[in-house]
Amino acid sequence: MTSSKNLNVTLIFLFVFVVCFFYADFSISTLDPSSEIKHFFSGLLDINILHIPNYFEAILNTIFIAVLAIFFSTVFGFIFSLYMKSTIVRVILAFMRSIHELFWALLFLQIFGLSTLTALFAIVIPYSATLGKVYAEILEEYEVFPKELEPLNSSRVSTFLYTKLPDAIPHLISYTLYRFECALKSTAILGFVGLTTLGYYLHGAFMQGYYADVWLLLLIFYFIIASLKVWFTKYSAPLWLIGGFLYLDNFGGFSWHNFVRFITNDIVPSPIRKNQSIEQTYQWFENIALNEIMPGIFNTIVLTQVALIITALFALLTYPLISKKFVNKSCFVGSSFLMVVLRSTPEYILAYFFLQIFGPSMLPAVIALSLHNGAIIAYIMGQQSDEVKLRIDSTNRKAELYLYEITPRIYGSFLAFLFYRWEVIMRESAILGILGIATLGFFVDSAIADIRLDKVVILLFFTALLNILVDFISRYVRSYLKINTTVKSSCDLI
Repeated sequence: MTSSKNLNVTLIFLFVFVVCFFYADFSISTLDPSSEIKHFFSGLLDINILHIPNYFEAILNTIFIAVLAIFFSTVFGFIFSLYMKSTIVRVILAFMRSIHELFWALLFLQIFGLSTLTALFAIVIPYSATLGKVYAEILEEYEVFPKELEPLNSSRVSTFLYTKLPDAIPHLISYTLYRFECALKSTAILGFVGLTTLGYYLHGAFMQGYYADVWLLLLIFYFIIASLKVWFTKYSAPLWLIGGFLYLDNFGGFSWHNFVRFITNDIVPSPIRKNQSIEQTYQWFENIALNEIMPGIFNTIVLTQVALIITALFALLTYPLISKKFVNKSCFVGSSFLMVVLRSTPEYILAYFFLQIFGPSMLPAVIALSLHNGAIIAYIMGQQSDEVKLRIDSTNRKAELYLYEITPRIYGSFLAFLFYRWEVIMRESAILGILGIATLGFFVDSAIADIRLDKVVILLFFTALLNILVDFISRYVRSYLKINTTVKSSCDLI
């Protein structure tokens, strides 16, 4: 029964993929993509490590902003997790985490300018919502203390602190560290909107074709991520936190006048500001809906569904490369390294790279989304395949082992992993519109450029609704398949 359900879901999504594929724009507008690729990789030979001191400020900004952001996100996330049984809280948090941190940054730039506050708000809002959701799931998983064993006069708080929390802490810390790694990536990306993190210099190097500097900045970023467990420990974390408050002294930028203007004027629909009639207000909204919201949603869905299936194919084809059951040690090490690089590089940076090669279309976005998310899923599938115990009569032929033994046994988990990443792919598809692809992000960026913040808020509202809808469908499909996944699995993939 389970296998037939897996097949049904697979066929439905393949059908949707085929339909979306015909509407996707995969045009290549650059004159010589192969020359650009060659030029990019030749930059590896020209790396100058003497330039590293030029980026010390960006490195420190990236690390300190991420540290402060994860600190505040953890505090607010833990508070939110205690109230997740409230429908209102769940709806608010779903909206908060459905909007990409780059969108939040573009919005807060209008209030705080290019300051630390913009970066912190942009990351803390979606991250605290995500942490609140996952913390609640983790704490619920440890609801195992028998009620009859609780002391008669114990309060709810003391019961929580002395029974549930001690068991859940290792899992909470593990997921928080994972989100800290994500915060480093998000902080780096915020440089693309003008904040002086590593992404700021990466964007400039890309634009000017200084690929040696691009590689140097990427290697610095990979080193920061790879060495995370060395420089960020339970002993050093408080020092990094204090250092962040001391080093990031530009917490200014907040203007009460700007905030009041933003709330009472900038985001108020233009017809209402101008005291126009209801009919004129309706025409204003209809124009946005027909020319921006509907095309943006359509293109976002097309890009998401195409990227989702190509992600699945990439993961299915590459997971054997990081499974000890299929490859030797040298191939395993090399493939694992490649997968770590792909999943450590944010989709936005990958898409920006492929944009230079192929020009503005859905092609750079699909490749970037598929490589990043496919690498994450393939990595976990490779680990799962190593845990599969083979039967005594199992074949020694790798192709038959892949097709008839390993893949069928982990296919249900694979679908769970894929649907956990679906919402993430949707969020990234929307934001990649900033690079010139006509998704919702394209229209958001255009509205910000035109200082039409009332239109921005409406577009972001529908962006959030679309993500919430995908999350709902994803949970329904996982329930239909009756996939037994733990919170840890979802933590690895959010």
